Amino acid sequence: MVTFDDDLRLAHVLADAVERTAMELFASPGQEVQVAADGSLTTDAAVRLEELLRHQLQRVRPRDRVEGRLLEPTGQGERRWVLDALDGAANYVRGVPSWASLISLVVEDQPVLGLVAAPSLARRWWAGLGSGAWTGRTLARASTISVSSTSVLDHASVSADDIASWLFGSHGQGFAQLTDRAWRTRAYGDFWSHALVAEGAADVALGAYLDHYQLSALEAVVREAGGRISDPWGGAVTGRQSGAGTAVVVSNGRLHEEVLTTLTPLEGAEG
Repeated sequence: MVTFDDDLRLAHVLADAVERTAMELFASPGQEVQVAADGSLTTDAAVRLEELLRHQLQRVRPRDRVEGRLLEPTGQGERRWVLDALDGAANYVRGVPSWASLISLVVEDQPVLGLVAAPSLARRWWAGLGSGAWTGRTLARASTISVSSTSVLDHASVSADDIASWLFGSHGQGFAQLTDRAWRTRAYGDFWSHALVAEGAADVALGAYLDHYQLSALEAVVREAGGRISDPWGGAVTGRQSGAGTAVVVSNGRLHEEVLTTLTPLEGAEG
C-alpha cells in the first residue's frame, strides 16, 4: 500500500513555516479586512500565509500543483496541494483563538493526507491514508485519535455552525428536531467542530457552508479517525473541483444515517 508519510512530514514543515507569522499577526489592529459577497472575510494576513506556504512547496515539490483559496493555481502535476491558509478568518481578526491553517494533498480526487494546524490552541490534527489519525503539538508529541462510540442520538453531543442558516434554511425543521433530540448542542464552529468529532470529543458536527479548500483536509482526518462525512443527503463532498461550497454533516459513523434522516425530511428532499 502506498503511504504518504514523507508528504505528511512536509505538511508539518509547512505549518511550522507559517506559524510564527500567523501568531504575530493574530488580532493585529493594522490588518486590512475585505468582506466578500457571501459575507466571508479575507485579510492581508491570510494572503501572506498562503504566500509562505506556496514558497515552501515551490522549493520542495516544484512539480506538484498548488491550489489555494486566495491566489491563482500553479503547477500541472497530478498531485494537488490544497490550501486554506486561514480557516476562521472572522475569529482571527476579532482575537478569538479558534482558527487554523488547513493543508491537504489530493491524488486522483481523493484526499490522501490532511493537516489542521491551530497554533492559538497549541494543537494539530492530522492523518495520512492508511496511517491513522493523530493529534498533538508536533509529530514527536502525538497521540492517535478515533471517533466516539456513541450510538444513540439522544446521548450525542452535536456542534453546528451558522445556526441561522440551518434553522431558517431548507433543513430548518429537521435541524430543530435534531438539536431537540440531542443530549447537548454547541457551536464550536469552523474546523474545530469537525476535529472534535475526529478525536471523539463530539459526536456530530454540522457545517452550513464548506468548500473543497476546507473539506480536503477535514475529510482525510475524519475518515482516518473512523468517522463519516457527507452532504445532508448522504452524497460525497470531496472530488469537486469548483470553489462552490456545500452543507456538510460529519459524524462518528454510527449516528450518520439517523442524523441524515432526522435532518432532511423525505418529502421534498434534494439529491
